[in-house]
Amino acid sequence: MYSHSRHTASRYILRLASSMRASGSMKSATSLLLGAALATAFFLLYTSVRRDLGDGPARSAPPRWTQQEKREDSVRAAADRPSNQEAVVKVEQEKKDIVTSSDGGGRDGSSSHQQKQQQQQIVMPAEQQQKKEKPQDLADLLRRAATADRTVLMTALNEAWAAPGSFLDLFLESFQHGENTAYLVQHLLVVAMDKKAFDRCSAVHPFCYWFRVEGMDFAAEQKYMKGDYLEMMWNRNKFQQTILELGYTFLFTDVDILWFRDPFPRISPTAQLVMSSDFFVGDPNSPGNYPNGGLLYVKSCAGTIGFYKHWQSSRERFPGMHEQYVFDKIVKEGVPPHLGTKVQFLDTNYFGGFCQHGNDLSKVCTMHANCCVGLENKLFDLKNVLEDWKTYKTRAAVGNTEYFSWRVPGRCIH
Repeated sequence: MYSHSRHTASRYILRLASSMRASGSMKSATSLLLGAALATAFFLLYTSVRRDLGDGPARSAPPRWTQQEKREDSVRAAADRPSNQEAVVKVEQEKKDIVTSSDGGGRDGSSSHQQKQQQQQIVMPAEQQQKKEKPQDLADLLRRAATADRTVLMTALNEAWAAPGSFLDLFLESFQHGENTAYLVQHLLVVAMDKKAFDRCSAVHPFCYWFRVEGMDFAAEQKYMKGDYLEMMWNRNKFQQTILELGYTFLFTDVDILWFRDPFPRISPTAQLVMSSDFFVGDPNSPGNYPNGGLLYVKSCAGTIGFYKHWQSSRERFPGMHEQYVFDKIVKEGVPPHLGTKVQFLDTNYFGGFCQHGNDLSKVCTMHANCCVGLENKLFDLKNVLEDWKTYKTRAAVGNTEYFSWRVPGRCIH
């Protein structure tokens, strides 16, 4: 149509030119030519605008083979397009890739942010959720275990000491055979230093507390001054300070101590801090005694809490040494006067051990497996000590007052 229009305009111009020659007027011819040119330009502009606006003549349909190719392309595109679920997975993976590239990488190539997302998405089975342990409330546990005057008997152990047939069983058995000692177990808090010790304690005793130390594992036998021994002892010391700060007085006992009599009649009501001795020099107030932290009575008050802080801070002055050594040093130096803490020591005739012990079983309160290396050696001699005590009680029950004491020497006891 556009070609036909151009030819019509050309014929119109020729007729105008012929008319111009016939009229013989140059001025009129010029005007006519100018008008014709303008008419032609307007016509061409008008048709161009109509075409651009889509109002022109319909285009012819594409060939059939072109339509077929388009249908085949649509089918292939649909087959290659991911499903909704696949698309979501792909998008999530792209997000993780972006986070990884911008957040650095973990040891396994994943970012810290990505690892947190993955952890948050983990859902434990219902049975595992039920087994998840709740944080223990130490204050509530102390409240339930303490006596009316807020005093608790306390011991600490790890897996090696808690195993069946080992020290924990022997320790608890001794209270059942002692004189007026069975009630003490009702006020005993067992501090477990690892998960297996806690589980074992929970199976045999109502008051068990799992004392966790970040990055430390105290499960194995801690040989004297080796491995994690120092950290275990100093962390135990810090835990004792926590008990005092919560307002509870404690009598701490190592689990390798057997109990035969109630200790409190032998401890002065005015005592603040009283420690047992490897060797007792005869004066409970003398700093010349040889301290042993395996048996320790501490009353909760400002003075003893201050002493524990002084004790902890003094560790820096004696690097590489255990808490008992530092205790001996600061007591011999003299307790700072502003603390006003009175330190005393227990008589080994009543609170003895393998280093030094009383032989009169009518007076003995405890027997400690000190001055002895190796769990097997300690356990061997303590079993003999408990059998000797049972024999003594049987003889005393029938009025046999003939002298009787411990069988010595043993592997450690002498």
